[in-house]
Amino acid sequence: MAGVHYISSEFLTLEHIETILSEKYTLALSEEAETRITNCYDYLHAKITGTSRSIYGINTGFGSLYKNQISDKDLGQLQRNLMMSHACGTGAEVPAEVVKLMLLLKVQSLAYGHSGVQLKTVKRLIDFYNRDIYPVVYQQGSLGASGDLAPLAHLCLPLIGLGEVYFQDFKLASEHVLEMFSWEPLALEAKEGLALLNGTQFMSAYGVYTLLQAKRLSKQADMIGALALDAFDGRIEPFNELIHKVRPHKGQLETARVFRSLLDGSELIQQEKKHVQDPYSFRCIPQVHGASKDAIRYAEEVFLTEINAVTDNPNIFPDEDEIISGGNFHGQPLALALDFMAIAVAELGSISERRTYQLISGSRGLPDFLVAEPGLNSGFMISQYTAASIVSQTKQYCTPASIDTIPSSNGQEDHVSMGANAATKLYNVVLNVERVLAIELMNAAQALEFRRPLKTSGVLEQLFSAYRGSVPFVSTDRVLHFDIMQSIAFLRQYKTGPSGL
Repeated sequence: MAGVHYISSEFLTLEHIETILSEKYTLALSEEAETRITNCYDYLHAKITGTSRSIYGINTGFGSLYKNQISDKDLGQLQRNLMMSHACGTGAEVPAEVVKLMLLLKVQSLAYGHSGVQLKTVKRLIDFYNRDIYPVVYQQGSLGASGDLAPLAHLCLPLIGLGEVYFQDFKLASEHVLEMFSWEPLALEAKEGLALLNGTQFMSAYGVYTLLQAKRLSKQADMIGALALDAFDGRIEPFNELIHKVRPHKGQLETARVFRSLLDGSELIQQEKKHVQDPYSFRCIPQVHGASKDAIRYAEEVFLTEINAVTDNPNIFPDEDEIISGGNFHGQPLALALDFMAIAVAELGSISERRTYQLISGSRGLPDFLVAEPGLNSGFMISQYTAASIVSQTKQYCTPASIDTIPSSNGQEDHVSMGANAATKLYNVVLNVERVLAIELMNAAQALEFRRPLKTSGVLEQLFSAYRGSVPFVSTDRVLHFDIMQSIAFLRQYKTGPSGL
């Protein structure tokens, strides 16, 4: 039976999120969170009752319309209008796994009690999450500055009976899903639309999802790289701890240690070598994979801060008797981290493709293109073409989004982060690198067969054996598309330990 994750002030970690998702936990608010939400709501409504003071987004217009004051009787309509007018998303739909994270992270942020929303609003978002009701959200439309306005508008439209959702693999008008569960559309109150739309949950959800994938791919890049190194008859000396101690980057030291463990006991790595050096794609694995590990760690620190934060505007502080308009919705910290992570993950694919190229080159006793009777058979020749094509496209995705800004809202919002574009680009980078690593695994496993009867290490033989259960040896030419797809599926289900072993 699935467990329950109680939303509270407890610090949310990536490991915790992975457990919530993989073990299909349901969500609930802790008593503490319910009290915070209720207290903030009560404070806000006591504060605005009968006041003549302009409070941004609560009794004023939005963006450059902040000068327009709104009457008390129209405060609810103001928030509903905000939700509808800001639902300007377009392009491809956001994948369900990312939408699910958006729901979780939006609830987490609102539960800190600085947003002024109704308790039932947060509980309805939890209902969506628990019943696998995923609003239809679009990838394009956010500047990543005034929060992820357009994507979050689409995420929250179903609260008021508008927009569309996916439920049990069907796309439905949200009003029909509300009817199924006998739920009334919510009537938004003062500040609620703004609290729901101002926030970084689109960027953050993509960031968390891609971080989880990047950490998996980083470990798998080590395992596949080690298998390729052994199949290429590579040397172990570049992984000696001594040379890494004198240039002690954390990721570099860690990668060298992991490779020494992965290759421990290998007959291939221990045999005498005719060559005194390996190409950089093998020899410099600690430096390249290690740098990516360090960059991913930096991005994780940024995103852990963000998902445990309040990112809407204005922020309400009942205990201090303050309502403060600021810029916590601005996505600059995330945009920089997303761009950096895209580059770091892309490099895992870039060096992987070079190792594949070396394996098919007909050197060190391996047959041309890793197949018997080359000429009659083309073998793995075109798998490297595919990897090269993907790597080239990935480089294009790595053009930074965060260096761009286009003013909006009549110049009131005159600097934006473009972090949403950085997020969706990174998602594509992760998918591409997974494909390139799958192709390297396919080639490395094939090359290893030509080294028999010598064996690699126990842990790598285990990887090889598991992989051969999905993708058999290529003796003569066949359609390799299916092998590549099976290799990708294999990587998604193959579990690696905490140390990368």
